Amino acid sequence: MEKSDATTIEIGETSRERKGKAPLLPGAADIARAAAYKKGVAIFDLILRVSAAVAALAATITMGTTEQTLPFFTQFFQFQASYDDLPTFTFFVIAMSIATGYLVLSVPFSIVCIARPQVTGPDFS
Repeated sequence: MEKSDATTIEIGETSRERKGKAPLLPGAADIARAAAYKKGVAIFDLILRVSAAVAALAATITMGTTEQTLPFFTQFFQFQASYDDLPTFTFFVIAMSIATGYLVLSVPFSIVCIARPQVTGPDFS
């Protein structure tokens, strides 16, 4: 019987032959794709932070400056209402002002994450 070349099976390198070799490094395209992904996430983070800061500031200003005169039983007996009449509303104004301050102070970190997407950003969320 003759052996033909068509029945020969070639086997790649085994794990024993590959032992000690360095793993493949990611290519330039993979690195660029990861940087673009990180930059997109950083831009989305900035948009969310600015939107939240604007909403928190609007809520703080609205609640802090609102005063109402409410008729109570009759037109001659009226009740003045403002945010500092109840401790809950006072707490709301203080908490929203703290949240606004935090969001405004964290915006520069989001801008840094957009400018340098390859650097691991600070985790302050």
